Amino acid sequence: MDENPVVPRSPSSSLRLRKVAAWPGIRVLAWDDNFLYGSSGYQVVRLDASRQVDPNSEWSPLARFNPRGWRKLTSRSTLCYRLVRDGFHALTISNGATHKPSLVGAVAGAIVVCPPDTDQFHVTHTIRRGTRPLHITSVPAGNIYWGEYFDNRERAAVHIYASTDSGSTWQIGYTFPPESIRHIHNIVYDRWADCLWILTGDNGAECKVLRASCDLSSVETVLSGSQQARAVALLPARDWLYLSTDTPSEKNHVYRLDRAGQLERVGDLSSSSICGCQVSSPTREIASESHREAMFFSTMVEPSTANPTREVHLVGSIDGIEWPVLARWTKDRLSMRFFQYGNAFLPDGENRTCYLAATTIAVQNDDLVTTLWEVVVA
Repeated sequence: MDENPVVPRSPSSSLRLRKVAAWPGIRVLAWDDNFLYGSSGYQVVRLDASRQVDPNSEWSPLARFNPRGWRKLTSRSTLCYRLVRDGFHALTISNGATHKPSLVGAVAGAIVVCPPDTDQFHVTHTIRRGTRPLHITSVPAGNIYWGEYFDNRERAAVHIYASTDSGSTWQIGYTFPPESIRHIHNIVYDRWADCLWILTGDNGAECKVLRASCDLSSVETVLSGSQQARAVALLPARDWLYLSTDTPSEKNHVYRLDRAGQLERVGDLSSSSICGCQVSSPTREIASESHREAMFFSTMVEPSTANPTREVHLVGSIDGIEWPVLARWTKDRLSMRFFQYGNAFLPDGENRTCYLAATTIAVQNDDLVTTLWEVVVA
């Protein structure tokens, strides 16, 4: 993937964030239209954002997973939670063939499912390589996918797992052959093209952006071959795909890829980025402005000579060209190896509201805090 110069353009509008509320101890996981899903330890909770949210808005408990006994204890302490990587790490909401939502999540060592007729998660797949996938993805037809994420120093074959029954059973849906990739970073559904985008890493030709059909019968490489094709976060839009790079060895950027395959670098990032989110209905201060989604990426603090910053940034754009920093946090003093990199987690899924949610971790003052902003276009 060739390095492309930034083409400066004048923004037609600007974004700002109006803070609405903050909740300690909750990690955001996924949007499902007007509902925001998160977790408090091993309990999944939900916020109704279809009506106005304020600091007194409450999260409704939905379902719980019962982990091993020692994790019930560690999940009660923020530092222990960080140390042993407690709680839910990913979630998708799948309607499946019954059109009743099931919750499918990732916890350490397992994929867990909560069917619509219960409030308890149960294990449907034990993870043998690595501890959990970074993301779980569902498509409108009901299929659910997640990709293996493990160290894979020997470069063994890597699998995408698929379910057609709302996560009750899992089969290998696609396999990357040995020595082709290290692991899978993300699988993203693109509603504009009704396809999947698969992101892999970590070195050289292992860094790929691939387009796949929703049943994985067709998989083709679109970008590959450099650290600038190494990504975890990708946001599909009508005419473009936006992706943020995740490399500790080079400077990081935001790119956009048009539907004809033309690539353009549109922004610079202070460090690696693994999370992105869209807001479909930002508040408009200019009533005549045409509808456009607002897009956001967050960065993280990790050991890197190429990206030495100690700040976590949240960048955003309404035009896809200008990507200003809208919020920032400073990494705390605890060990990154043991107590996690500084980060701002953004939820997966389709967000139909005017709100942006982020959970910051390993930062000063806002450790394991979810903040909700109203997104305003000026």
